[in-house]
Amino acid sequence: MATSAPAPVRTDKPDIGESTDEDRPWIVLVWNDPINLMSYVTFVFQKLFGYPKAKAEKLMRDVHEKGRAVVSSGPREKAELDVFRLHEHGLWATMQHDT
Repeated sequence: MATSAPAPVRTDKPDIGESTDEDRPWIVLVWNDPINLMSYVTFVFQKLFGYPKAKAEKLMRDVHEKGRAVVSSGPREKAELDVFRLHEHGLWATMQHDT
C-alpha cells in the first residue's frame, strides 16, 4: 500500500522593502483653544521639548493662525508620552500616524 505525501503549500514571501504601519512614525498635534495664552503655549513648548524661543513662537503662531501645529514625532510610545505631558499642561493635543 502506497502512502501519498501532502501537496506542498505555496506561501508568498513578504517583500523585505515593504513598510508596515508600525514603521510609520507618529506625529503629535497641538490644537488651538480659546483658553491658553500664546505666551503660555510658547513656554510649554520650550519647557517640554527644549525648543529655542524662536521655534516655540513659530509653532505657537501655527497653532493660533492655522488651528494646529506638529510639535513632535517619533515612535508611538514617545508620542503617547508627549500627548500626556501636553495634557498635563492644559493643552489640547492628539497623535496620529504621519502621512
